[in-house]
Amino acid sequence: MALTALTVVAGTAGCAKEGSGADNSATDGHVVHVVCGATEDWCAATTKKFTETTGVKADFVRLSSGEALARIKAGKSNAEFDVWYGGPADGYAAAGDEGLLEPYVSANASVIPNKYKDPQGVWTGVYVGALGFCSNTKLLAKKGLEAPDAWADLLDPKLSKDIGIAHPSTSGTSYTALWTQVQLAGGDETKALEYMRKLHPNVLQYTKSGAAPAQMVARGEVAVGVIFSHDCVATMEAGFPDLKVSFPAEGTGYETGGVALVKGAKNPVSAKKFIDWALTTEAQEIGPTVKAYQFPTNPDAKVSDKVVDLSSIKVVDYDAAAAGEAKSALNKRFDAEVAQAPKS
Repeated sequence: MALTALTVVAGTAGCAKEGSGADNSATDGHVVHVVCGATEDWCAATTKKFTETTGVKADFVRLSSGEALARIKAGKSNAEFDVWYGGPADGYAAAGDEGLLEPYVSANASVIPNKYKDPQGVWTGVYVGALGFCSNTKLLAKKGLEAPDAWADLLDPKLSKDIGIAHPSTSGTSYTALWTQVQLAGGDETKALEYMRKLHPNVLQYTKSGAAPAQMVARGEVAVGVIFSHDCVATMEAGFPDLKVSFPAEGTGYETGGVALVKGAKNPVSAKKFIDWALTTEAQEIGPTVKAYQFPTNPDAKVSDKVVDLSSIKVVDYDAAAAGEAKSALNKRFDAEVAQAPKS
């Protein structure tokens, strides 16, 4: 799997070459290199606003959660990034377990609810997003189906090769779906994988990016995508009004999007400044301006009316630390027992 991306420099036109390997010892406090798991537009808007606010130059590489973890691990002896921003916290927990992140408790973290941050300061939450279903209502109507409102609905034979979902080893979105099944199975990973094995014949393909199924649904390639609900809302706003968001009645998982200091960061002063700023209302109100409708973790930040009310849906007890600890082994089992299984 090729992990290539462009590094975008905030406040500049065009792209900078990534991985230059330059000595940043004299630049700490003046530049920060971010690996970003949010949408491309959100990453760009966030780094641009950070530079405007602080005067510190920021660039980013947009990668899915699994890719970001792999890149940080690959650069363990020579850190490529200073900060990891965006993407589900279980990926951060896994990185913390591998000694890839440096604990940092920002003074601004005091306002963030405890359930949205690691008690040791390995990561701090900056947004929350609920997992849901994104349906193409026209395609479902042709099959005589309504938008699914249960995990069991996805197993309908009428949806054969008509569901889009990412691979959990590359996508934090899909790993959230996988860990949700573990929670619904009372912690039994084997039962969770049994559900995913039943779902497998209905999956057209496992994408690399967790948000990609939204585009597949919009283009009519599949009838249903398993994604974070805010990605479906953003796609609807892009000109696809036939899409519909729904949530499983059995309970759904959610992500706490994190921010963390990379261990061995070449620009730790700038990195901590970025983390401090990412927890402010200014930073957390950027999302809706670029059609990213996650719930902010800072209780003083304004909440868009397009953000799902978490109290209105049933959510599982999602333990990011436990999910992170299980991530590597569970993904290997998924690949061996589910993704490589025949679809007969």
